[in-house]
Amino acid sequence: MPDQIPPQSQSHQPGVEAPMRPAAIHIRESYRGSGKLEGRKALISGADSGIGRAAALHFAREGADVAILYLEEHEDAQETVRLIEKEGRKALAIAGDVRSSAFCNKAVAEVAEAFGGLDILVNNAGWQVVNEDSATITDDEWQRHMDTNINGYFYLTRAALAHLGKGSAIINTSSINAYRGSAGLLAYSTTKAAEMGFTRALALELVSKGIRVNAVAPGPVWTPLQPASWGPIDPEQVSELANSVPMDRCGDPAELGPAYVYLASEDGSFVTGQTLHVNGGTIING
Repeated sequence: MPDQIPPQSQSHQPGVEAPMRPAAIHIRESYRGSGKLEGRKALISGADSGIGRAAALHFAREGADVAILYLEEHEDAQETVRLIEKEGRKALAIAGDVRSSAFCNKAVAEVAEAFGGLDILVNNAGWQVVNEDSATITDDEWQRHMDTNINGYFYLTRAALAHLGKGSAIINTSSINAYRGSAGLLAYSTTKAAEMGFTRALALELVSKGIRVNAVAPGPVWTPLQPASWGPIDPEQVSELANSVPMDRCGDPAELGPAYVYLASEDGSFVTGQTLHVNGGTIING
């Protein structure tokens, strides 16, 4: 739970864990698994670091085998694999870009083959570039947000549906910015709002098949995406991320992981088409 974050920056999107100060916490030592996901098979995109890694480690501690997709942050991905295996579960890491439907199709097939099926899909990979003047957003910058944050969610979901069945769960990582917007994050906020429509419509489509679809909408969380997106604009802005949070701090990824467990497990069996707001106290309307 970082109370103080010093100014910092990373030049590589979507960022890596090692340079972050303070280091993020992805799962608390005090978290005790109780077999809520025993024998389940999960696929999480963007899980080399940050919230995705937290979800992966909580799933593993609850008894799931976990495959992670990541862009090119090989060192972070291998550390996530090591930590999953430390929990006594199978792990698989696949590098590639979710903007490609061919990659998504291949990755899902590989995971289903390696694990003998698929029960849980977490769409989490995201792209966020800060641009404080919307008139200067380039076509490429706009399109990359759409291709990663919207198309990637759809491509992975479409591929996974061939393997998901009754009792399966899809969880989409959205954002507080889907609801309140953010100056400087026009493209990102737009995609996060679209993910909410995607979640609700898909939930209604799949409810008759016994597949639940929900979302988690975090507030500011201490992940590599923060110094990698805000830092290049102004490193001081990274230290000011918590200014709009009633709890007056960023969340740690470890504080998000249990929300994903709830939505993936039998505990959330009567929940679909909904959003969990894990945001440090911001009241959401709508």
